[in-house]
Amino acid sequence: MRKEIKLKNQVSELDLMAQFIEETGEELGLDMVLLMNLNLVLEEMVSNIIFYAYPDGTEGTIELAVESDGKELTFFLYDYGREFDPTQKDDPDVSINPAERDIGGMGIFIVRNIMDKVTYQRLNGKNILTMKKVLRN
Repeated sequence: MRKEIKLKNQVSELDLMAQFIEETGEELGLDMVLLMNLNLVLEEMVSNIIFYAYPDGTEGTIELAVESDGKELTFFLYDYGREFDPTQKDDPDVSINPAERDIGGMGIFIVRNIMDKVTYQRLNGKNILTMKKVLRN
């Protein structure tokens, strides 16, 4: 199974993304906890693209694709915004009081802890973020 959706770099598109994830979950019979976690992961990563990948006022496209072979789910996020490799970002120190911690980095930390594998590459001006989740029976 493979599905994809194109989104604009606008916050209002997060609703379309959530609907896409929900429909995918229904098709695959995913449990609600996994579905909520996947929605959180994708909302974090798509939000980062919306807010940071493109210069203010610049319209951009975000492509989200999902593949499943029944054993593993793979999500692909593509954009042509600024180059950014979230896999190179250090995890925040969660032992520090959140009020005293540097801003940023928690979303990527959450993604790494929910997904089984996260990889990034930049090809021909395109950011490609791949996130895999093993499906447990």
